[in-house]
Amino acid sequence: MKTLASLALAALVAGPAGAACIAEYKAKRDDPLKLFYGTAEIAGACTLAAARAQLEAQLASEGLTLLKVLSVRQE
Repeated sequence: MKTLASLALAALVAGPAGAACIAEYKAKRDDPLKLFYGTAEIAGACTLAAARAQLEAQLASEGLTLLKVLSVRQE
């Protein structure tokens, strides 16, 4: 019984396999100036650098400029 409880606790701490990486960011659109705050799911490594690279391309296609990646987290 103790082993079963330990396995259940380990599964809860580890989180679900393939957990999503969520990045929080700030962006802007010029003329007229409009500021944006958003979150986006990031594929691959859950790092600020990976989030920055993906978000710059994604936001540029929407006419936005990435200002800053605030954080990344696994969910």
